[in-house]
Amino acid sequence: MSLKKVVLVDGCRIPFLRSGTDYQDLMAYDLARMAISGLLKRNEINPADIDRVIMGNVIQEVKTSNIAREAALAAGIPNSVPAHTVTMACISSNMAISTGVDLIRTGQAEIIVAGGTETMSDVPIRFQRVMRKKFLEATKYKSPLEFTKLLKGFKFSHLVPEAPSITEFSTNESMGQSADKLASAFGVSREDQDRFALRSHLNAHKAFEDGHLKKELVSVSVPPKFNSIERDNGVRGDSTYEKLAKLRPAFIKPHGTITAGNASFLTDGASATLIMSEGKALALGLKPLAELIDYVYVSQDPGEELLLGPSYAAPKLLKKLGMKKEDISVWEFHEAFAGQILANLYALNSKAFMEKAGFDEFGEIPMEQFNAWGGSLSMGHPFGATGARLVTTAANRLIVEDGEFAFLAACAAGGQGHGMVIKRY
Repeated sequence: MSLKKVVLVDGCRIPFLRSGTDYQDLMAYDLARMAISGLLKRNEINPADIDRVIMGNVIQEVKTSNIAREAALAAGIPNSVPAHTVTMACISSNMAISTGVDLIRTGQAEIIVAGGTETMSDVPIRFQRVMRKKFLEATKYKSPLEFTKLLKGFKFSHLVPEAPSITEFSTNESMGQSADKLASAFGVSREDQDRFALRSHLNAHKAFEDGHLKKELVSVSVPPKFNSIERDNGVRGDSTYEKLAKLRPAFIKPHGTITAGNASFLTDGASATLIMSEGKALALGLKPLAELIDYVYVSQDPGEELLLGPSYAAPKLLKKLGMKKEDISVWEFHEAFAGQILANLYALNSKAFMEKAGFDEFGEIPMEQFNAWGGSLSMGHPFGATGARLVTTAANRLIVEDGEFAFLAACAAGGQGHGMVIKRY
């Protein structure tokens, strides 16, 4: 079977906002609806012609467990269009896109909307298991007297809620602790982390002011004020190294190097991409932004190499494609922590690490090509939405910077990672 070429026609996102701000009263479903609606408004296609909607989401709301379906319907996509939700931690929307790529490649679809959504402002908080069992049993009670059974063995401590924890189930270690360990293992200094975080904020601020990030943003208005929200509110264009240097360690105290200033923050947001077969896009008179060439997923030890996904994905995919590092002119890596980014850059440039990982020598990535418009440290990181943002940003950078190939990568919980190569169309 000859595989079809897959192209990115467009990608957009609503502004990424710090949790607890303007999106705090909205569901992740609302954010996804706004992103999909924004995508459809920017592109003259018949929603009925869409073959599938695929959205990534990590912390799921039980009322909208298949959030892709609910958001698609709310955005005006006909109920005849199937939709499904995927989850793979921080690379969930990467999985949404690559799933769409495979459906198009193999002729099962022509037009797909793929993206992701996340809110950290309203996460599901459960009662403890002992209380959940009592409440489920109570649904069978027939008389008021039977409800007194709820008091049997009851302790007030049973009412302490269980909130989602951003820790590894297998290691019980937080991602911040893992980042601290990784930075220490690769000799990444606190100073270098703070300077990279500052770079991210200044680059993002400049990219917005220059109009580059505006291309991927769709403005939204949120009740009850309905003020227009047009940009990310986590970017600090006035940040300084001195401010970042004053912050205390956030995870491993007192000697850790990860702080609130050099780590990505809790974020609400959503993103969406429009991907098609090349033939369908051209038949509709659309000019694609990029061709989605190929991708890989990798997986490592979550205890020791939780955040090293990009270091395994980059050499693996380039080798698969018969490409060299020098063929890439745009690099976009997810910035979970400044320490994680720098550790991955060090690993890629380490002959010893590459040899241990089973790859040939990789080398240094030119920093002028790397995350030139900022990244998750400054724009924010809605878990389910970041991957689609990476693809969109990389495609737009290729056009602005007159490049040919871009490489995007991300780490994820569970010790997993993703890499993708796209080509300017």
